[in-house]
Amino acid sequence: MALDGEKCIGCGRCYKVCAQGVLRLMGVNDEGELIDPFDDDEEVERKIMTIEAAGKCIGCNACIRVCGPRCQTYAPAEAA
Repeated sequence: MALDGEKCIGCGRCYKVCAQGVLRLMGVNDEGELIDPFDDDEEVERKIMTIEAAGKCIGCNACIRVCGPRCQTYAPAEAA
């Protein structure tokens, strides 16, 4: 799974449908650094979704189906 942070609008739809706890909402400051979205609202320029636990992804594609901006892509991991 991959996310395009430039397309993500931080709506949280994908987070809400993910039963596996793969995603996390983060804030982005004016330098482009990821920060806690709830620490200091004045520093948060925008919010984006990030992948917190890629190993938990089961490939159900629920997040991709609800994403309006289509910022997510998914490809199965190759067998070792």
